[in-house]
Amino acid sequence: MEVEVKHSIEVNQEDIDKKIKLRGWVHETRVFGGLIFIVLRDREGIVQITLPKKFVEAEVFKLAKKLRRESVISVTGMVKEESKAPGGYEIIPDSITVLNEADAPLPLDVVEKVPAELDTRLDHRYLDLRRPRIQAIFRIRHQVLQSVNNFLCEEGYIEVNTPKIVSTATEGGTELFPISYFEKEAFLNQSPQLYKQALMAAGFEKVFEVGPIFRAEEHNTVRHLNEAISIDIEASFLDHEGVMDVLERLIKRIYSDVAENCKKYLNYFENLELRIPEVPFKRLKYDKAIEIAAQKGEEIPWGEDLTTASLKLIGEDFPDHYFIVDWPTVSKPFYAMPFEDDPEISKSFDLMIGGLELASGAQRVHNYDLLVKRIGEVGLNPENFGFYLETFRYGMPPHAGWGLGAERLLMSMLELKNIRESVMFPRDRNRLVP
Repeated sequence: MEVEVKHSIEVNQEDIDKKIKLRGWVHETRVFGGLIFIVLRDREGIVQITLPKKFVEAEVFKLAKKLRRESVISVTGMVKEESKAPGGYEIIPDSITVLNEADAPLPLDVVEKVPAELDTRLDHRYLDLRRPRIQAIFRIRHQVLQSVNNFLCEEGYIEVNTPKIVSTATEGGTELFPISYFEKEAFLNQSPQLYKQALMAAGFEKVFEVGPIFRAEEHNTVRHLNEAISIDIEASFLDHEGVMDVLERLIKRIYSDVAENCKKYLNYFENLELRIPEVPFKRLKYDKAIEIAAQKGEEIPWGEDLTTASLKLIGEDFPDHYFIVDWPTVSKPFYAMPFEDDPEISKSFDLMIGGLELASGAQRVHNYDLLVKRIGEVGLNPENFGFYLETFRYGMPPHAGWGLGAERLLMSMLELKNIRESVMFPRDRNRLVP
């Protein structure tokens, strides 16, 4: 009879006194004379391998005694109930096969008894990612992205993929990574903005994309990345209020799904209280936001973007999710729609949690002449937006959308201290490897 291969989490009452096979890494070994304990780790957790010298083959005992931590092994043995073991079960092995032996010493302590600086962890990220708590971050991230896809599909959105190599900056500015593209000038895309708007002209009506964006920002902070994953939607026949409603309901869905499906992984985050947000989120007007900042000593001239310091002060009064709305038109991209009765104010919003911006969106300008005017007003040349502008000449419907940062969402949800912890292999101003 073939021995069943199982993950650690799958070992249960029905396996008692049955032979199974497990595969994974040597997390720890403890030798007490005639008794050896091996903690075997796989992607689902840990399981205890127990070797009483009197009850296992001499060669197996001898091999276990020499095992190096983080070596990859396969273990076949009998399941026994043991209340003191992780999960309540232990394996008495018939055989242990070393599939690959790890070098020693390790550059990073996977057991986490010896703490390491973040840079050291990122330098040896493949080892860092073996740590159960770090794996938990990415199992939760998986659930977040799965929830995004499920929710938006249920809402009637179509998933799309737009180019990441472009000839024109989305919003202008210097925050661009130029690349060599044969004989032409090209850039890594800052945002799918222009393309998802073009898809509104194409009649798709509701689209979403989960994909990378690239920003050549020189910020070297705990909340900035140069390559990030953006969750974007665009919807025809909705205004800014309509897509804000979609966004806040999505956030609530994500939190609900994580709370329900990731209990095991949330347990790795001590003192984390994952509270499912109530909707609708509070709305804070830009004018009131700069007033709050000024009262706390941070003056922001009207029309300028809110600084990190001002957002932190505002966030003291708004620790949960909220929207900053009614931004000055001059502070937002050219495609943000001004209010008809007050063109100095745009139909735009930022989603915040405390002092951290999570998302930004707006109703878009869908009138060709107004769009050309706005492009010129921000100092850009309309001739550089040929394909984009053409889509507005032949039946562009009213539309709105937003972009949500996946890493910032995860960072705020799990109360991570540095956004780099939410990315498997982060890219910032100083880090290009691994």
